[in-house]
This record gives sequence, C-alpha cells and structure tokens, in this order.
Amino acid sequence: MGKRRRQLPAWEAPVLTSVVPVVESARHVTVDPKAIDRVAAWMAYEDFDTPPSGPQFDVRYEGDDLIDWTMINAALNFAFTDFETAERFDTTYLGNTWADSEAMYACFDRAITEGIPVLDGSWMASVTRPELNAVFDGTIEIPMLDERVSILNEMGATLVDRYDGRFHTFVHDCEPAMYCDGNGLLERLIAEFPRFDDVSLYDGHKVHIHKLAQLGLWSLHRIGAVPLDDIAAMSAFADYIVPVALRAMGILTYTEELAAMIDSRTLIPRDSTEEIELRASSLWATADLTEAVNALRPDHMQLVIPEIDYRLWSAYHASFAPHHLTRTIMY
Repeated sequence: MGKRRRQLPAWEAPVLTSVVPVVESARHVTVDPKAIDRVAAWMAYEDFDTPPSGPQFDVRYEGDDLIDWTMINAALNFAFTDFETAERFDTTYLGNTWADSEAMYACFDRAITEGIPVLDGSWMASVTRPELNAVFDGTIEIPMLDERVSILNEMGATLVDRYDGRFHTFVHDCEPAMYCDGNGLLERLIAEFPRFDDVSLYDGHKVHIHKLAQLGLWSLHRIGAVPLDDIAAMSAFADYIVPVALRAMGILTYTEELAAMIDSRTLIPRDSTEEIELRASSLWATADLTEAVNALRPDHMQLVIPEIDYRLWSAYHASFAPHHLTRTIMY
C-alpha cells in the first residue's frame, strides 16, 4: 500500500503495525486508496455527532458502576446473527426494538431493573445457561450462548479472586493509557482476561486485532470514566459491520470467491486467510480514511480513528446488506 499519510500515532502502535504486512500481501481483499480519497472528499464535511454516552435506557450509572457496565458489555459484544438462519438477535424493551449490540444493552438494563446483579463478579462466576438465556430474552436465542456463559464464568472468577468482584477495581489498578510498559489498560486486559486476547496468525505472522478490548477502552474514554492518555494510538474495531460499510463505499473489494461466500452467508472459518484479511484490511482502510478526512479538516476538528469507525458502524449495523459470518467470540 502507498505510504501517503502517517500522522496518527496509531500507525506505530501494535495493532496497525501488525496488520500492515497482511494488507500488503492480501490475496482475497483489496484496499483502494483512490476510493478512500473519494469518500474522504465528502465525509470530511460531515458533522461527527458524539455517540450516546453510557446506557440509554431506564438505569443511569455513575462512576464505578458505569465502568462495570461498560466492561461486561464489551466482553459479550460479539455474534448477534444466527449462523444458520442469518436471523438477527433483537429484543423489545421500553416500547422500542433494539438490534444486535444495542439489544444486548437493553437486555442487561432490563435485568438490572429486575434486581439481577449482572455487574457483580460473583454473579458472572456462577451464572448458568438457563439464567443467562432468561436475561437475553429476544427474538431468537442469542447466538453462542454457551460461550457467553463460559466467558462470564471465567471472567467473574478472575474478578472475584483478584479485584473484589468488580471491573472498576481492575481498571483503577492500571495506568490510564492503553500502553504503558506493560501496565497499560490494553496490555493488562489482554494478559489477565484471555477472552480479550484477540490475536491471529497469518502466514506465520502474529496479527494483533484486539477488537473488544479496544472497544471497551474507547467507551470508557468517551464517557469520561477513564480518559486515556494515548487515545490517538487506538485503531478501529474489526468486526462484521465495518467491512460492509467499506465494501459499499468501494474502499474494499473482494475476489469473486470471497464475495460469493459473504453474499451466500457461507461461514468463513476463524483464522482463515479470508477472515484475517477482512479484519486487517478494515483496520488499515479505516486508519487511512481517518488520515484522509483529517487532511481536509481544520486543526481543531481533527478526528481519531474510533470516530470514523462509529460513523461507519452506526450507518450500517442494521443494514440488510450481507456481512461475513465467522463463528468467534472475538467480534
């Protein structure tokens, strides 16, 4: 790929550094720099609204409770489409229908109003499949329910054993940065909670993606709970939806074989070359798009990569356009 813009510190951080070799040798996915410039030419002039900060339902959180809420949702923010039927997990709450991750937030909010202590590590450590299924009451059984139970059990046990059963205790024990000589929040999160260690091997090269870990930390930063000193080092969040947006905009193109797999909703295996290229290319393209957008905006209106990520996700997360399907707990 051309080296046109490299102003963002994220290019030197472990995530983007690790995806560059994938994009440069990709066999199934192509990033079009001209399309990035074309999209930036109109996106740069948009009003980038601040996304909702914290739960938007009945329960209102402050301080440490808000940290706990944010991190349990980050840990389970994956797989909201049934892998066989392609039906999306929705739920009805407070007179509205909520889709995918927003449906999960609504379910947790409803549980808290019913007195279920979902933010407590002891509840996580002991929750059973029937209990969690009851919490996630929606149009379908939430995909990968067994995996979600296992994640909560393991995560809850760690919180009880080391951090008084609460995520905020862990967060306050780290430096307020993603990277800080091993004591940064991202570094500690992926080391102490295996469910966040989102790494793949591509032709023997280790690719650091860390979608959910970064998403959780971005949320903490954005709501003001834990302002991160190095937020400009954060990448996008490699999921199912951002590639949909980038493909629709002509930024990503696929081989005929990969396009057919996505359009027919054929499962793409976790850690396959196709899956890794989809995620790595999304990260690279979103970073480059951010650079292109910033080049057209005044200094006081510069953006960080997660803001472009949210612009793409918010416009396409409920789209009818097919996204790739990969059975994984990482996104």
